[in-house]
Amino acid sequence: MEKEEKKFSSSEPISMSQSDLGFAKKIGEVAGTDLNSCLTCMSCSGGCPMYPYMDYGPHGIMRLAVLGLKQEALTSTTIWRCVGCHTCAAVCPMAINIAGVMDYLREECLSENLPIGDKPIFQFHKAFLTSVRFHGRASKVELMGLHKLFTIGSGPKAWMQDAILGTKMILMHKLHLLPSRLMSSGISQVRKIVTGAWRDR
Repeated sequence: MEKEEKKFSSSEPISMSQSDLGFAKKIGEVAGTDLNSCLTCMSCSGGCPMYPYMDYGPHGIMRLAVLGLKQEALTSTTIWRCVGCHTCAAVCPMAINIAGVMDYLREECLSENLPIGDKPIFQFHKAFLTSVRFHGRASKVELMGLHKLFTIGSGPKAWMQDAILGTKMILMHKLHLLPSRLMSSGISQVRKIVTGAWRDR
């Protein structure tokens, strides 16, 4: 993954013609947080380990949401490259649940069938939940196999880039070829949680 130049550093003015002023309020109701209390102090982006790889960063997404720029927020790479570590929320002086905002924006992007900002990451999410549905927990070898299958259009380099590392990990007993499973009752409970969490695209 390569570092991204920040879109808000552009000298071009932001068009407010498509602004949805109720967007921030709707996010706040679902995520249980008040976006209008954001100070744009950049503490969230300063603590975010993925900030260099995002197009806006957490504080940029918060600003887009408050301005009602729904389309820009939902089609950004930032919401997909957020790893949910909650560092942003931990350092926010206003205690805004930024990770919860990112969760909402990802779901909204899918529900409105908008272009996904980072398709391979979405495909990884899908592979992870597919593995969890089968076994009640993720099987690492199966997870990577599914991810390669879902991203088949990425070319041979993407298929082979993990082969050497994966072989070394298997030889060192860091990866198990056969997945471990929860008891059947546990699997059924996990399936209730993850079913429908990510819809097919």
